[in-house]
Amino acid sequence: MQKNATASINTAANAGGMPAAGRLNWSTRMAFILAATGSAVGLGNIWKFPYITGENGGGAFVLLYLFCIALIGIPLLIAEVMIGRRGKHSPPDAMKALAKEAGVSRHWSLVGWVGVITGFLLLSFYLVVAGWAVSYIFTAGTGAFHGASGDEIGAMFGGLVGDPVATTVWGSVVLLITSAIVIKGVKQGLERAVTTMMPGLLVLLLVLVGYAMTTGHFAEGVNFMFNPDFSKLTGTSVLVALGHAFFSLSLAGGGMMTYGSYLGKDVSLGKTVLTIGVLDTLVALIAGLAIFPIVFANNLEPGAGPGLIFVTLPIAFGQMPMGQVVGLLFFIMLSFAALTSAISLMEPAVSFLTEKKGYSRLKAGSMTAAGIWVLSLGSVFSFNIWQDHTLYGKTFFDVLDYLTSSWIMPLSGLAMAVFTGWVMKKTSTKEELPNGMTHTLWRFLIRYITPVGILAVFLNAIGVMG
Repeated sequence: MQKNATASINTAANAGGMPAAGRLNWSTRMAFILAATGSAVGLGNIWKFPYITGENGGGAFVLLYLFCIALIGIPLLIAEVMIGRRGKHSPPDAMKALAKEAGVSRHWSLVGWVGVITGFLLLSFYLVVAGWAVSYIFTAGTGAFHGASGDEIGAMFGGLVGDPVATTVWGSVVLLITSAIVIKGVKQGLERAVTTMMPGLLVLLLVLVGYAMTTGHFAEGVNFMFNPDFSKLTGTSVLVALGHAFFSLSLAGGGMMTYGSYLGKDVSLGKTVLTIGVLDTLVALIAGLAIFPIVFANNLEPGAGPGLIFVTLPIAFGQMPMGQVVGLLFFIMLSFAALTSAISLMEPAVSFLTEKKGYSRLKAGSMTAAGIWVLSLGSVFSFNIWQDHTLYGKTFFDVLDYLTSSWIMPLSGLAMAVFTGWVMKKTSTKEELPNGMTHTLWRFLIRYITPVGILAVFLNAIGVMG
């Protein structure tokens, strides 16, 4: 039966483009885990998670977030990787192949197309924020934060985002590094990059936690994160936790599906995805343990919002002992996290062009990078020369962010949940998750629980709830 199923899916896949058998695989299971974890561990873990935890009361929110990861994030991550591995193609053709196997309309390939487009759109504005992180490596390294007041550091950040040339240059640096890695391919590019940057990121993060333990406020940070006060939770907190659980695992952006297509059949899908989910969540928690003691030690506000990383923490770095070194390490770590995510956002488009159009990775990567760079200028200008040009009160940057995070990604995630839970044959999903208990639990969650959670995220994001 296994041989027949494999032959069936390969036949279906071949209808979409390059033969499935010719697709490269990750060298090891660990390479895939590091790549997928790198995709998930981005600015959301180190920048967003700490400040939304601060805004929503700390420990109770952390528990709620972990609950949402288990019920929404992990099942959907399994679904996305499953589609990629079984389809063995770039997202559009993987969806087409599996739709053919299930005997349904090939228009399900639109879900794959959405993944490729989403990664393209996301990277066009993500690289702007990533560029800020890279620029802060040099700002911190030169000691510019030392002794600076909050107003001075706020003006420093305002000067960066208000300068279209500087922002374009730093964003271009991120794009060039990302492109160089992706163009080299799966083993020479992606694997080498993530197997270097992810361990480096983890080491830097642990060094920062070690420093946080010397501030005298580490216990306060631990108490803030892990001592739950459920009276501080609101309906909005629940929806924020749901939304972050969905987005923190890099779901519905095409990257996980593409990475899954390079995953061998001999790898346990359930155990591997669970490992990724645990590592991603641990990084978010450890980032909080590194950040909050420093914030408390300097009498700053843990719920400082998006400015926590680029304004609040630099104030702390400028006031504390060894602040120049700690700040430098922090922004190197943040840049590593941004780059590993950027790689996964670019790979789906490059994978599609090489597979469908027969382009070399150099040509596909160059074309993709050029398109992303042009589109990124709109996001760059949103903070300066176009800041007064808005659509319903939103800048170009805000519009892209809103469309992708509030509409495209939740709807794409919902479609993947429906496809794997209701459209794919049970025998097909069972072949990918052969453990009976694991498959039964996953199938129940992906059919009944995960879609409800995603729908709640979507309705909250567009303003119907909350």
